[in-house]
This record gives sequence, structure tokens and C-alpha cells, in this order.
Amino acid sequence: MAPALLVAVVGDFDRTFAPHTATNDALAHAATRLGIEIEIPWLATEPLERDLSAVRAADALWCAPGSPYRSLAGALAALRHGREHGVPTLGTCGGFQHMVIEYARHVLGFEDAQHAEYDPYASQLFVSALTCSLAGKTMPVSLTPGSRAAELYGVTEVEERYYCDFGLNPGHRRTLHDGGLRVTGVDGEEEARVLELPGHPFYVATLFVPQARSTPQQPHPLVTGLLRAALRARRRA
Repeated sequence: MAPALLVAVVGDFDRTFAPHTATNDALAHAATRLGIEIEIPWLATEPLERDLSAVRAADALWCAPGSPYRSLAGALAALRHGREHGVPTLGTCGGFQHMVIEYARHVLGFEDAQHAEYDPYASQLFVSALTCSLAGKTMPVSLTPGSRAAELYGVTEVEERYYCDFGLNPGHRRTLHDGGLRVTGVDGEEEARVLELPGHPFYVATLFVPQARSTPQQPHPLVTGLLRAALRARRRA
């Protein structure tokens, strides 16, 4: 039997926070559907500032909801490794927001790119407060035809649930998109809700929380897609 797939979840686990337990459940649903064994270590963010060995060992990464993390630097270091080394990576809610910051700092050269939850008065706020909180809301998302997300869903119009109050600053959307981290999903107001990095085995960010909609009978397609990408990467190694 093949060794279990190692899916490392970047985040400071809180068993009372519904999206965290839903993350574990969604991965279990997808693994059962694929007929594989998985291990799901949660990686607290502070130790990642000094030691990325657990990240390097992972077959896939999931940057979980729950920001602000205890260590912004630790979360960004894990995401940078996943992006630069082709590790299949999914970021949801807070994960989306931190994928934006990591890319802005280390690819686009905005060394002072910041998240308003950590520093609301920073000069380069790539992640800013939403005009209206989305926490607890289920809303439509339109996906770009031909995008990875659209291919995984099999449709271009979906509904997803949110837990967040922060998102991509609209003033930096074009900079991010033209710089390579593509906006491939938007809401009814054309605000970014899904991001993808073309050419990467799997590097997808969603402002919504797909794990909230996963069930044993219907594993979420994005989570199943993450595991499939990890299996493909393992076979190529």
C-alpha cells in the first residue's frame, strides 16, 4: 500500500472554530472518495519562522482560515515554499489573504505589502477590510471559463459560504492579476473571490470557505482537486 498522503494545514488550530474542524472533515471526505489514506498535521505558525521541515515534508499544503495568525512571517514562509517548489497549495479565507501578501512581497516586489488585520494604517494594504462583512453569508461566485476552479467545479456559477471580513484591496487587483496571480472568480460586484497561479501544479486561493460545504456524499471539488494534484506530484517525483 502506498504511504499516506501528507496534507499539512498551516494555521493555529482551534477546535472551537467551525472552519478548522470542517477542514479536517473535508479532507477526510475527499480522501475517502479517492480511496487513499491521508495524514493531516496542523502546523502552528510561530515555529514556521525558524523551521520549515514539516512544510518540506508535505505532499500538499492548506493555509486555513483563522487570521490573524500568531505569526504572519511563519504563514508567509510556508506559502512561499509551496509556491516556489510546486507543492499543491490551497488557501481559504485567511489563507487567500496571506497568499496575496506573500505574492505581493516576494514576486511583485512590494516588500511593505500588508494586511489590514495586522496593520490597518500601512501604506501598501494589499488586503483591506471589506465594505460589508461576509461572515456567515452564502453568496454567488462567477468563475472564469477554462480556469482550474471552473474545470474542477464543472460549472462557472457556484454558491459558497464565507467567514471573513477582509479581502483583496480593489486598488491592487489589477497589479496582482497582471503580475501573475490571476483573479478567476468574482462576486456579483466583480470583487475577487478566487485566485490561481497558472503554471503551478495547484496554487488556488478562495476567499470563501469551501470546506463548509463538503459532505461525505459530496466532497468539495476543490479539496478533491488538491489531493489529486498531490497524487500526481508524488507520482512524478
